[in-house]
Amino acid sequence: MNQAEYTQELYNYQRRRSREVIVGGVGLGGGNPIRVQSMLISDTMNTADAVREALELGENGCEIVRVTAQTRRHAANLEHIVAGIRAAGCNVPMVADIHFKPDAAMEAAKWVEKVRINPGNYADKKKFELREYTDGQYAEEIVRIAEQFTPLVKRCKERGVAMRIGTNHGSLSDRIMNRHGDTPRGMVESALEFARIARGLDYHDFVFSMKASNPKVMIEAYRLLVDALEAEGPDWNYPLHLGVTEAGDGEDGRIKSAIGIGSLLLDGIGDTVRVSLTEDALREIPVAQALLACSEQQVATGGLSGRPEPLPFDPFDYTRRASEKMEVQGIGVGGGETVRVMISEEKFKAVEHKLKELGEFQPEIILESSGIVAIDPRDDLAVAGVNQFPDPALVTLPDELDLPVVAGFRLLAARIDQRHPLVLKDSLLINTDSDKDFLDTLLVAAVNIGALLCDGIGDAVLIQGEQAPGQTLRLAYNILQASGTRIFKTDYVACPSCGRTLFDLQETTARIREATGHLKGVRIAVMGCIVNGPGEMADADFGYVGGAPEKVNLYVGKQAVKFNIPQDQAVDQLVALIKEHGRWVEPPEQLSAAAG
Repeated sequence: MNQAEYTQELYNYQRRRSREVIVGGVGLGGGNPIRVQSMLISDTMNTADAVREALELGENGCEIVRVTAQTRRHAANLEHIVAGIRAAGCNVPMVADIHFKPDAAMEAAKWVEKVRINPGNYADKKKFELREYTDGQYAEEIVRIAEQFTPLVKRCKERGVAMRIGTNHGSLSDRIMNRHGDTPRGMVESALEFARIARGLDYHDFVFSMKASNPKVMIEAYRLLVDALEAEGPDWNYPLHLGVTEAGDGEDGRIKSAIGIGSLLLDGIGDTVRVSLTEDALREIPVAQALLACSEQQVATGGLSGRPEPLPFDPFDYTRRASEKMEVQGIGVGGGETVRVMISEEKFKAVEHKLKELGEFQPEIILESSGIVAIDPRDDLAVAGVNQFPDPALVTLPDELDLPVVAGFRLLAARIDQRHPLVLKDSLLINTDSDKDFLDTLLVAAVNIGALLCDGIGDAVLIQGEQAPGQTLRLAYNILQASGTRIFKTDYVACPSCGRTLFDLQETTARIREATGHLKGVRIAVMGCIVNGPGEMADADFGYVGGAPEKVNLYVGKQAVKFNIPQDQAVDQLVALIKEHGRWVEPPEQLSAAAG
């Protein structure tokens, strides 16, 4: 698929055609629906707990269940876990999650229906070494990898076991890092290296994933992967597994997942999804199901087939649309200014008396007096009229327009002069239902506004799908934060629990939030084990990583600086580390008390 063909599809939903891969009795890709997955948080050596949790997930709509197998001993116990699940009459396919240990993968492939390997660490020890590889040395590395990977491919082929080649941002091999950098392009090449080995053995029962905690990186990586697969040929149409890794918990985790996964679903990309929350695994399922439903609802609105306009953004390389700066109600909008938050006059009046209580969630522009212009981008006269304005103007889509939000704003950005700042809406219908499920509101807003922000489109946002003024503002700001557009609070990268986790992730994440939640712009990673840290912390400023049972290692960037700290001391030590590096400020309440 060349770029022109690829970009044309982003005005009109067309699900990417992939081959079917069977996992147990569940089909991925082909004509199958998009499947929902999750992962056990139970210790893999605790057979009873793992069986119980897998059965609960299966009963609640989880179609594929993953379980960690960090050593050969853990992988061997999958025999008993799978037997217990099948004895209970449950046929949900089981997936073994493998990092670093080819021998564990070989053992796991005896018992499960699918094996997930990470090409960044399957045959490589992560050393963060800087070295140059000649073409000959690089080729030797590929031969070495093939020797390690071939036995697993042959076993999976013999037993009819599927595979996921799952690349994670930040956990690329030193070989890939030194040639391609820690980039979406490097993520794609890392996966293709392993896919070529599998194809050379005539094994095709695999799927790809390109996970990252940063939605922009994730979206770019998947788009590059699709483009690369099309360039390789029509028989490279393997299914894709979608997920934002280390999304976190609460609203933040749901919003970040919705932006990354939802954006790609609207592009027609994705055959199975996993929402990774730092919560009980059962809580991931309704979020994934609701996300699929809201994406399907957007698709059902219809599209813009046959539009001649090129896209107003590069789908493979994020750049913000360069509008001109203008003053609106005394606030700069466009022209490199931060993306602003707009609110209706009715909602502003409802919160006007308590603006100080809203903290960072401040309304910035009132809709009705902003001078905003709403046009249908298909209306040639309306578009020409706006483009003849002598000065830049705020432009948006009109309410109740019969267009999907994302496609509509993309077309608007393509047709009006770039100098005009754009105001994004989550919905073209103002919500009048006070009983509407907030999860649906949150997901629709995150998918629509988040997708556009990650395309570089938008100078202000307006939430119309939520009635409550306070929640409206909070949702707007949290979408800006999760998309990396406007950082106004501490940013957390927190992995979901699994059997590798060396401490209570949910409790620990809550304690770290309580101690550091006021550190605007500081990015802290909370990782349950060495598999997810330090590599997958990617660009975090500080890391809190499980090193051994009840012991924590602390990182600055990807460099471990404190080791084997008792867990009951680790949060205090993290705070001390942040202070040591000049990133600490006192919480507002402490500053107020000192001033008094």
